[in-house]
Order: sequence, then C-alpha cells, then structure tokens
Amino acid sequence: MRLYLLVGNERVQNPFLHAKAIVKMVIMTASDKKATKLTPEEERVIVQKGTEMPFTGKYYAFWEKGTYVCKRCRAPLYRSENKFEADCGWPSFDEEIPGAVKRLPDPDGVRTEIQCANCGAHLGHVFSGEHFTEKDTRHCVNSISMDFIPDKKE
Repeated sequence: MRLYLLVGNERVQNPFLHAKAIVKMVIMTASDKKATKLTPEEERVIVQKGTEMPFTGKYYAFWEKGTYVCKRCRAPLYRSENKFEADCGWPSFDEEIPGAVKRLPDPDGVRTEIQCANCGAHLGHVFSGEHFTEKDTRHCVNSISMDFIPDKKE
C-alpha cells in the first residue's frame, strides 16, 4: 500500500506555510518494501483472488519437510507436518502456523476465504466438517500463493 501526500507548490520556500506548495511524500508499508515481484499468473491468483487449475500446482503432490511461506511477503504460513492428502487438487493443510492466516467470508456467501495475515495475499479457502483429519479442517491452498523452505538437514 502506498500513501501519497501532496501539499502546496514547489516554488514556495516553506511548503507547510503556503497552501499551494507541492511536497510529495511516499509512505510505504513494510509489506511493500519486502514484497516479491509477482508474475501475471501469480497476481491473478494472489491479488485478484483467482484459483489455479486443480492438480497442476507444484506443491500438490509434494511431501518434503519444511515450511510453506507466503509468495508475496515470505511470512511463514504452514508446516509440512500439517499437510495431508485430500485428493482435491490443491495442497491441503489441517492447521496453519498460529496467527499466520486470516479467515474472511467469501463473496460467494458460502465459502470462507483464507489470506496471509501479514500482507493480505489470497491463499485459497478453508472448509470444516469433511472429517479428513482429527482436526476436521481443510485449508485448500493454491500452490502459486506459496513458496517452500526446506528444513535444514542435520
């Protein structure tokens, strides 16, 4: 997010004392400073809240140990220990890293959208009542919304 503040006219020596002085200030949030440049397809999903095609994402059938992070701001979202096979076409997790994911009513009025709590990137949707795991929760996440950081091998 960027905030632009315009004040006055550049010809005036003290812009804060004259209404026509122009001073442009750009204030960037921390997420802007750290944000990753997105491809058009990533932007379609992450910013415009699209969905990648099922069974095509690089993390759908991916089982390495590590941490899944937000593609846009790199905030940790999920641990591999919480990933499970739901055979739905997208990576599924039954628990997020505490405080990492924000839940919002989806505009369709039926589903619950999940977003990165740090930067608001669209991740996918969360469902309950399906009984896939004991936690009875399925975060259905677009692979394109995440990156993966493998655990260090000891």
